[in-house]
This record gives sequence, structure tokens and C-alpha cells, in this order.
Amino acid sequence: MAEEGKGVTRSIVISINSAWNIVNFRASLIHALVDRGYDVVVVAPPDAHAAKIPLMGCRFIPIAMDNGGTNPFLDAKLLFDYYRVLSELRPVCFLGYTVKPNVYGSLAAHLLGIPTINNVAGLGTAFIRPSWITSVSKLLYRLAFLGAYRVFFQNEDDLEYFVASKMVKTEIASRIPGSGVDINRFAPRAMTSRSGNFRFILFGRLLWDKGISEYVEAARIIQKSHKGVEFQLLGFLDVANRVAIPRSDVERWEAEGVVTYAGASDDVVPFIEAADCVVLPSYREGAPRSLLEAASMAKPIITTDVAGCRDVVDDGVTGFLAKVRDPIDLAQKMEQMLALSEDELSSMGRRGREKILQEFDDRIVIQHYLSVIDSLGR
Repeated sequence: MAEEGKGVTRSIVISINSAWNIVNFRASLIHALVDRGYDVVVVAPPDAHAAKIPLMGCRFIPIAMDNGGTNPFLDAKLLFDYYRVLSELRPVCFLGYTVKPNVYGSLAAHLLGIPTINNVAGLGTAFIRPSWITSVSKLLYRLAFLGAYRVFFQNEDDLEYFVASKMVKTEIASRIPGSGVDINRFAPRAMTSRSGNFRFILFGRLLWDKGISEYVEAARIIQKSHKGVEFQLLGFLDVANRVAIPRSDVERWEAEGVVTYAGASDDVVPFIEAADCVVLPSYREGAPRSLLEAASMAKPIITTDVAGCRDVVDDGVTGFLAKVRDPIDLAQKMEQMLALSEDELSSMGRRGREKILQEFDDRIVIQHYLSVIDSLGR
């Protein structure tokens, strides 16, 4: 909470689809707002990370949210719950992330005359796999963003798509470099000579849309001609998402010997440090945090030439871009990575770190938010 003596008692509400997301991706912004004297209130579904939120200097209000569901009665209840919370707090502004907070939190804020600042961190499954849900999502976004004060996008492709689809007005839309990355926490470690196996790692949410099927198939291809190459997976299983990877599939891949599942961890730093190359063959992203963290630690990257991913990688300079949904091309990019010398790998990683410092430092993102929030009082 805001410290006494700073003279500011105004509150800011931040809402997202999980407490885990807040702790892992929004901590720097929360600390900056608290340092400004704001009473920061986090509204999110509770999970095992909820207890960590008050330790960040802010309040936590749990809210029930059916993240992957389409039940109109549950969504109506969510809208009512947001209205109740916001009417009690009357914050300076509402900061929304992910689909349901962006939609229902913003609609409640508009009804109360509370300015909203939204963040579209990628388009998600509803847009990657078009269906009737896509049409409904577009309509809801139009309604939610009709009265928005500012809508941030994490790449130009998503911004242009929303503008062209009339989901947001050009004058309130702008791009920020993802959620940024803590360049001090994710810093290169002392370089050591490579020994043992060459290790590729894919970490993050274990969803089919992250290109995990292509990663596994590419691993099979590489293992036919290369010895001493490891393929690691790191991330949560058993998540409530219709495109989540079943645990049985991961266990089958492990039994086959094609990948090693490293479990889930809140601290990915040692896993990045132990890897030679980070891979993310995603179908579409906002600005993938796993790639930002990897590049910040001076690790070469292989990812797909799609929205969000290509913004993080300079092809042939900081990593390689592969064709989307193409395990053969992905394997070819892995072959290119394996052919590099230690000096070439180090040089590629170093240039990736330089790109992060110039474009994706989380202080850049924080400054965008502070500038917009400051403008509310003008």
C-alpha cells in the first residue's frame, strides 16, 4: 500500500486472469506505482501465488473468473463483481490485462466513469483458431474499448489488426515492447565452455498453440542424425485451457526419449542458464516473455516468423526464424544452430542481449504506463 507521508491516497486497480500472472509479469510495474504513492489493488482469481501479492506492497481482492469458459451467466456475474469492487474503490484508473479483465472489468469501469488502460498481450486461441467465439470476442472487445482511455498492444501486427477490424480507435492505440524484462534479474552469467550435450529448451505455458507438437517432431528429426542433443520442456501441466497439452502426451514423449520434462518452476533463470538455445515455435504471440528473458541472458533463440515472435529476434543475428507449423523447417534451423561454433553462439547471444537493452527493458514499459496515468490529471 501507499506509505504515509507521500501524500497520495489514490488507488489504481490492476486486474488479470491469475495471481501467478501478476507475480511473474507485473511486479516491476506494481513496485513503480507503489513508489509513486499509489494504493495499488490487484483483482484476480486466487491461486497459490496470491499470498505473495501483499508482499509487493499492494492489496489483493480475489474474484471468481471462468477464464476459458463461455457461460454467459458466469460472465454476467463477473461483470457484476467488477462493478461492485470498482464502485467501492473508485480508483484513479483501471488497468486491464488478458481477455476477461479487459472486457468485463473495462465495461464495469465505463459504467462508473473510471478511465481504463488496457493491454492486449497477444490474441490467443480465439483468434488463432477462428470460430463463433472469435466473432463474439470481437464484439466484446469493440464494446469494452469503445470508452477506453488508452489501449496498449505488444506488437504492430495486433495493433493493426484491431484497428482494421474496428475493435479500437487509432488515436487511443499504441505499441509498447511487451511486458518488458528485468535486465538485472535476467542478466548473462559467466560464460563457460560448452561441455556435455547441446541443450534446447522450450519453456512457458504448455499449450499446443505454442508449437510444442512441432518442437517434439523436430526433436525426433534431429535425434536421427545427432547424438548428444537434449530437448527439454519446462512449464505447468494440467492447466484449465482447451489447448493445454495433456500430461499423458508429455509422459509418452519422455518414455520415447524424445524430450525431458523438467516440471514447472517460478524461477526459470537456472534453466535458461543451463541451456544452449531457447526455442518457441508459437503460432502467434504478443511479445513472448520466454524469448525476452532468454535474449536478456544472452542465449540464442529459434522461434517462428509470426506476430510477436519476429519482433524479438533479428533473423541470423540474434537467432533464427522458422516457418510456422513446419517441424521440418524448425529442425533445419536447429541444424544451423548446432553447426555454430562456441564463439558464434556467444556472439549471437551477445547481440540478443544488446537488442533487449535497447528495446525491451521493462523500465521502458513502466514509463509508458506512468506517462499515461500522469496524463489523466491534466
